[in-house]
Parts: sequence; C-alpha cells; structure tokens
Amino acid sequence: MRFFDKMKAGMRVYGTCITSFNPLWPRIWEAVGLDFVFLDTEHIALDRTQVAHLCRQLRASGVVPIVRVAAPSAVLAGQMIDAGAGGVVVPYVESVEEVRQLVGATKYRPIKGQKLARLLRGEESLTPELQAYLQEYNGPRMAIVNIESVPALEELEGLLSVPGLDAVFIGPHDLSVSMGLPEQYDHPEVEQAMRRIVQVARAKGLHVGVHFSASPKLQVQWIAEGVDMILHSSDYALFFQRLQEDITYIRSQNGDGEANAARPETI
Repeated sequence: MRFFDKMKAGMRVYGTCITSFNPLWPRIWEAVGLDFVFLDTEHIALDRTQVAHLCRQLRASGVVPIVRVAAPSAVLAGQMIDAGAGGVVVPYVESVEEVRQLVGATKYRPIKGQKLARLLRGEESLTPELQAYLQEYNGPRMAIVNIESVPALEELEGLLSVPGLDAVFIGPHDLSVSMGLPEQYDHPEVEQAMRRIVQVARAKGLHVGVHFSASPKLQVQWIAEGVDMILHSSDYALFFQRLQEDITYIRSQNGDGEANAARPETI
C-alpha cells in the first residue's frame, strides 16, 4: 500500500532522514521498505539539483520524499515542490501567517499574489472548476509544520487550526533548548509539551511525527502516545552509531583501549 493510501487508512508510516547524495540509496530504502524519506535543506548542504535527483529516485521506488525548507517561505516551498517533493516541512513555525503561506504553496499552486492572499484569509472562495483544477494540478501533497519552540506552544491551537494543514513534526532538540532543558527528552516538562502537541494535533485530525536519532525505544514510546509518522534517525547518525560500536568492539578485543567518546554535532 502506498504512503498516501496508508495515511488515509489511519496506518502508521515509516521513514528516515537522508543527508547525503548517493546513487545506491534506492537499494537500501527499497530493501527496508520505507514509506517516506525526509530530506533536510535547512541544516544539510543539499542543493536544488541534488534534491530533485533524490526526489525522482524516491518516487520511482514508490517512496514519498518529504523536504524541509530552510525557512518559512512560500518561494522555498515552491522550489521543493518543483523538485518533486510529496510533502514540504517548514521549520520553527510560530505564526498563523507562516502556516497559511505553506498551505498556499502546497495546495493552491499556481495561484499567487493578491488572489492567493484573499483565498487564504477566507475573503474569496474557489469556483468549483478552479477547485477541481487545483486538486488535479497539485495532487496529493502534505503541508507540514515543525513545532519546536515555546512561542509555538503558546500559539499551538491557532497554528494547528489553519485549513489545509496536514501534519506536524515535533522538533525535540530545538524544543528542549527553547524550554531551557537542552536534549533532556525524558524531562517531565519536555514530555508534557510534546504530549500536548500530539494530543492537539490528533484532535484536529492531523498526522504527527517526531524525529529522534537516539534509541528506537523513543520511537516506540511516542507511537504509544499517538505518533503515526515514524521519522527515525538519519544516515549520518546511524553511520556514526554503528561505526563507533564496531570500532569500540574491535579495539577492546585487541587491547587497544577505548574509542573516542565524543559525539558528532546534532543535526
């Protein structure tokens, strides 16, 4: 069953983050059976050409590419849609207008300018002909916001009430930092904040994902809370974790001491 069919049926979907450009990726995501792949252009140096190639590779494999843009911007969202994104994520959303702009970019293309602004504010309605055209032109495509700050929590009801929004990705790293509890993902206050996001989103019929690069046990924990888009780790984090584990074992078996205990920068 395909990604959007699973979403409609209320099934969970599984994905990971890919940070590098590799022509062999299709062998892996097809073998694992991923439903979607998260491509991050906010923190990762993937250019538009590379994103377009990855999107086409993913679509050819029946996997949906979901792309995070670098900032809340209808222009950036439009560029990723042109590249083939099946969903666009806007980072660090804190205002209703930012959500509206995302919905406009993903659901109302090619309408722009004043007409789009009136439609998004509810001051103008689509004709039946135009509505049918936009549905056909845009196809299934997800508008997704990152909720990852205290101001976003304070405006949560309004942010998640914008018509046309499909899903929320919780950013636990930035959220915990914004709360003054950096990377304390098991802190009661951080868990309470994340739980509230999940509950509000699900009550509004939105899908929810949380991106963790640590133990898969965290994913299982938050699935039990209502998360249905499982975005687990990344090529970068998994390579580091497995390589550190393997090298530590090889060194220990040969009396060569412990491996470097440092960790790479968080993405």
